[in-house]
Amino acid sequence: MSIVTATGTTWTGMVPIDDTALSVTDTGGRGIPVIYLNGQFATQGYWKHVIADLGPEFRHITFDERGRGRKSQTSADYSFEAAIRDVDAVLAARGVTEKAVVIGWSYGAFLAAHWTSRNPGRVLGSVLVDGAQPHDWLDDAMEVRIRKLFKRLRPVMALLRPTGLTPRLNAVQQAECNIELGKIARAANLGPVLDAITVPTRYVLASGVSTGSKGEEQEVIRASVKDVVERNANIESTKVPSNHDQILRREFTAIADAVREVSAHAAG
Repeated sequence: MSIVTATGTTWTGMVPIDDTALSVTDTGGRGIPVIYLNGQFATQGYWKHVIADLGPEFRHITFDERGRGRKSQTSADYSFEAAIRDVDAVLAARGVTEKAVVIGWSYGAFLAAHWTSRNPGRVLGSVLVDGAQPHDWLDDAMEVRIRKLFKRLRPVMALLRPTGLTPRLNAVQQAECNIELGKIARAANLGPVLDAITVPTRYVLASGVSTGSKGEEQEVIRASVKDVVERNANIESTKVPSNHDQILRREFTAIADAVREVSAHAAG
């Protein structure tokens, strides 16, 4: 479906990929394409403040990942590699052939880092919002803690599922997604991915705790970005006051500015 607005034509519809289909929104227009990659259990609506700040200078493409939101269908595969394939499928379906800016928050930041590293000729720049920090935070005790957390949250998430605010993955699937991410985040695995990035990239890091974290865990993880920046001159970092859960809502201006910065840097 296409909706005509004051700034152009916004397309909304379903994009098939593998055994599923994804709910996609594309504002269209001639602006620089920006593809937004969500948090692991978030929806495309989380980006509304960033998109409003950037405005029609950019072409905004958002989508809900497999089993997320109200419309994206479920799948037999919720792996990280499936999520990477989904980025390609969405861009291809919307006919994006020019270079794009890739921005991701939390889980989406890991996707953005990997996609940027693998596709240097297709990316103008990337913005990593409080994610994609190389740190060995997953151990056996953490795996147990993750499984217990999602088992405990199961009744609440089931209650909210009809609203699209929680995913249609079961507790085991959600836990496995987090555990897989912990392995991807290990310094030995993620470090080389970040070192290989050759386009302007900006971290926008939150402060304090996030849901499921304790004490200074998050700050210790974020500290690993310092070494990344020192090793790769294409990557810079900034810190904002809001925590992980509130950063897209409260720090949208800083995030939008990072998108403008990488776009201008690449163009110049």
